[in-house]
Amino acid sequence: MKIWTSEYTFNHPWEMVTKAAMQKYPNPMNPSVVGVDVLDRSVDQQGRLHSKRLLSTEWGLPSIVKSLIGITRTCTYIQEQSVIDPNQKTFELQSTNISFTNMVSVDEKLTYKPHPDNPEKTILTQEAIISVKGVSLSSYLEGVMASSISTNAGKGREAMEWVIRRLNTEIEELAATARGTIRTPMAAAVTEK
Repeated sequence: MKIWTSEYTFNHPWEMVTKAAMQKYPNPMNPSVVGVDVLDRSVDQQGRLHSKRLLSTEWGLPSIVKSLIGITRTCTYIQEQSVIDPNQKTFELQSTNISFTNMVSVDEKLTYKPHPDNPEKTILTQEAIISVKGVSLSSYLEGVMASSISTNAGKGREAMEWVIRRLNTEIEELAATARGTIRTPMAAAVTEK
């Protein structure tokens, strides 16, 4: 078993980071996530949003790893459960693979909270527990997977920044449209007649 942890600070408020996290896929930084399906979503009596999603991913495992664990197919499915508490300003997300569980399990937990010293920033803490079983060199494979998770976490943070920029652009465009400072193609065609 290998445990990987990380902490990162976003220079954005918790509300914006949470919106971005829920809209993270698809994005150009993580092309391995090829599908996201919402299986269940509900709000409890405390006002917390509970979501259960299924992510379809294409694992980019090195060929040596594929041969060691004896697979050729690398499409895998991940179950993700999250709880967003707007009152406590917490967003907790837990995911686990539901494919290849007889050989590999990756349990990941992400927590987003406002920075204790600056409410305009958000702290992300991540933890992944990796277990490879039933194959030779399991500790080596766990290390390779931890390294891959670390690389993907960096791509995930880049993706979050990309989504936040996209959301900010949409907000600015909507505000400009509401003020009447942007002429849409249709409005331009009408006014030019």
